[in-house]
Amino acid sequence: MRSLLFVPGDSEKKLSRAMASGADALIIDLEDSVAAEMKPAAREATCAFLVAHRALAGRPRLMVRVNALDTGLTDDDLAAVMPGRPDLIMLPKAGGGADVALLDGRIAVHEALNGIEDGVTGILPVATETAAAVFQLGTYAGASARLAGLTWGAEDLSADISAETNRAPDGRHTEPFRLVRSLCLFGAVAAGVQPIDTVFPAFRDEAGLRLECEEARRDGYTGKMAIHPAQVPVINAVFSPDAASIEEARRVVAAFAAQPAAGVVNIGGEMFDRPHLKRAERLLARAAAFAAG
Repeated sequence: MRSLLFVPGDSEKKLSRAMASGADALIIDLEDSVAAEMKPAAREATCAFLVAHRALAGRPRLMVRVNALDTGLTDDDLAAVMPGRPDLIMLPKAGGGADVALLDGRIAVHEALNGIEDGVTGILPVATETAAAVFQLGTYAGASARLAGLTWGAEDLSADISAETNRAPDGRHTEPFRLVRSLCLFGAVAAGVQPIDTVFPAFRDEAGLRLECEEARRDGYTGKMAIHPAQVPVINAVFSPDAASIEEARRVVAAFAAQPAAGVVNIGGEMFDRPHLKRAERLLARAAAFAAG
């Protein structure tokens, strides 16, 4: 998933438009973007949307962000939306691998109740929304086979630590949040799942979005969340392997295939070792997945 677009679960108009956004995944939100009194209606609308669109060919992956486990609303969210067979459940304010394991069990019950194959519903935690959660980023490995990725959030975290802002005047994250961004990346890779970068709130600042995407891709992130459909084309473009990168990766893989016992190969006067091969294989796998839709 390169682009993951947030859509309020109580807006049928925005949900309908989001299907044409080109996003790889839609995050249908039952949490922050839905007022408390609107949550029952949002649950109903979300399930209806899932049922209406889950069988469409070439559709984006359909994910639902439920309310956090400590709100007392998660079970009602799951009961309402699981009949619609979402592809994934996003868990906000995740406290670590133990929360994912807990959610895994609850999802399993709803899969059984709704005749859904066991284990097909993935989980994507927002893993850094409290200071305590930052110290649990190493606990996701092995927590659940449902774990599909890790992403991070800066807005709730800034409130939790009483930061005046999470971004400097140049638009880049301040140091505490840059640290958390790096730790989330390490936590995702350690767990063997996709690292997904957080949102860029200034949705009219295309240049700023592109720069942040390029920096995230450079460092190892493979996708990014979006808050507006206008952000999706930029995110997709930056996180899609370009022709030059694909060609170089193919040369690296071919060179090692020709010398399977080699630890290092020479390609055009530049030395490539086994970590380069691993990186090339991952890039080609992502390119193949995007090409296959």
